[in-house]
Amino acid sequence: MFFHRYVALGDSFTEGVGDPDPRRPNALRGWADRVAEVLARQSAEFGYANLAIRGRKLPAILDEQLAPALALEPDLVTVYAGANDIIRPKVDLDALVGRYDEALGRLAATGARVLVWTAFDPGGSATYRLLRGRFALYNELVRESADRHGATVVDFWRLREYRDWRLWDDDRMHMGPAGHQRMAIEVLDILGVEHDLEPLPLRDLLPRTRAEELREHALWLRTSAAPWVHRRLTGRSSGDLVSARYPALGTPGEPGLVGSAPR
Repeated sequence: MFFHRYVALGDSFTEGVGDPDPRRPNALRGWADRVAEVLARQSAEFGYANLAIRGRKLPAILDEQLAPALALEPDLVTVYAGANDIIRPKVDLDALVGRYDEALGRLAATGARVLVWTAFDPGGSATYRLLRGRFALYNELVRESADRHGATVVDFWRLREYRDWRLWDDDRMHMGPAGHQRMAIEVLDILGVEHDLEPLPLRDLLPRTRAEELREHALWLRTSAAPWVHRRLTGRSSGDLVSARYPALGTPGEPGLVGSAPR
């Protein structure tokens, strides 16, 4: 399977937050870059654009990214959206996925291969497990929409290895490098693209005392949870001052070097 124009839409998940690389735009790499690098090796005329911006809710993703994505005439589109909406105190899931459904219809009508995600299963998270039913309902609505438009579902909910916190960043909200690598492998496998990616080695789990666990949790509350809550209360977003990493089609190669792709 060969693709020539890959456009990624979404939020921090697709922007690559949690997978640092200071040589790249926004100092991030992420699973989408990893996928694009493999695809670029299979086609001399390959272009990749990543329009994702952290903190974006689904309506903003569609308002800001859908039209530019369509204008790039991709033959492969990935869309991850909705996570930032689901965790808000109130959300109308039917209305939310209704907008999503319309956007998937527009993307599918172009003939592009479209990949969408379910939300992950928060059953192993003390922070998000109370929203597990909401996540599950959202997933069913997304699966229904994907079926209607012929989109392919990357079923994050069923990827049980993500119960291992070593696949996540210290902020417990974003995947770490090993998580992004695992997601890149999943995407390539679903697309039927040959690749040589292997899971990254995981750090050893060392025994910790109760006091050490409490100190770690206190640090997380101070450095990750509290800033997130403060942004919600003040109407701010982590992406307010962030731009799309690769707004135009380019050829991934050396980190930070993105040139024009053939049209």
